[in-house]
Amino acid sequence: MSKQSERIFRSLRGLEKTASTSRVLNLAAIAVKYAGDPEHSKDPLFNANNLSAAVIVKHRLRVQELDDFDDPVRTATKLIIPFDRANLALGGRALFVGERGWMERLADLRGSVDGLTRDADVLQAIDELPSLDPFLLREHLKRRGLTISPSHFEISQGDSDRMQKFVGSEIARLIQLAYNDEGVGAGNITKLVEALLSSKTDERLEPLRLTLRLEGEAYREGIFSWKGFLYYKWVLNTLWPNLKEVLAELAKVRVIGPRDQQFMSAIEEMRARLRDSLQGQVRTVMGYLKRYDAVFDKLTGEGNATAFRDFLLESPDMFMALGEGAGTMSHIATFWRYRFPKGKPLTAGMGELFDILQDFESSLGAEAHLSQAA
Repeated sequence: MSKQSERIFRSLRGLEKTASTSRVLNLAAIAVKYAGDPEHSKDPLFNANNLSAAVIVKHRLRVQELDDFDDPVRTATKLIIPFDRANLALGGRALFVGERGWMERLADLRGSVDGLTRDADVLQAIDELPSLDPFLLREHLKRRGLTISPSHFEISQGDSDRMQKFVGSEIARLIQLAYNDEGVGAGNITKLVEALLSSKTDERLEPLRLTLRLEGEAYREGIFSWKGFLYYKWVLNTLWPNLKEVLAELAKVRVIGPRDQQFMSAIEEMRARLRDSLQGQVRTVMGYLKRYDAVFDKLTGEGNATAFRDFLLESPDMFMALGEGAGTMSHIATFWRYRFPKGKPLTAGMGELFDILQDFESSLGAEAHLSQAA
């Protein structure tokens, strides 16, 4: 078995019982869950049946994978076609969206060129996003004019309710500003938040559009970016406590079993680097959110719609960086708690702890450092 096949096998085996996350879209699990449901199959994500049961991963490229791309890429969208959608442990075939010759490989994986262009368009749309958060993925594909059955986007009702409450509290001042003459009450604010979070153009948002001074496509692009910032702000608001726990526990994990002095020294160095890198990532992401808060305060406090409008229309790069940072930190916090549940001993074998720390460093952009160290 080749090294690439071994990695795919291990990745799929680990995803056997995993739901979709910010870094994984597990269509295989969704296909099994909704097998025989006509509403699910009515508007599939892909034309090809085998792609509709794929696993899509936001993958941090390893050093040896960088040469597969003509342009510099740090994170790529990986498409994995399982041999058996009900048993991911059997492995599968894979490609990276955008790698050299990927369209030919996609046609080969699908088994046909019929509908290839549409499926490639979907993959490219997914590749444009910094993460696979179901909310943003759903909104982005709808913005592209793609109608997909809601069951493809596993957003829990609880998360939806919590996000709506958070967004309502965030933009209440703006709604009062835009609808001041209409005496908008709490109940109407809730309805306006629902309209804002919907992908459909809603006439109830017309005063908001006029306040932001946006027209046509600029309005649609601006609203989408705004929803993205609100979404990530909500995600990060719930993530901070978990990250604090990771930082506190990072130094407390005790190595058990056989030890090697050189490995142990490397682990201690990685702990320190990882702590610094993670804190640096937090500062970077907080910087993006502070910039958003500053222009939003100008809008609601000074009535400066121009600054907020310009921020939304000029923020794609920042939006992508914010999403990548949020996805990385979510991956670290989620995996850490999965491996070290609360109330369980903070212990790990030397090799396992080394692999975990190395993966986290790689996620935070330490490939160059690691290659130089090697």
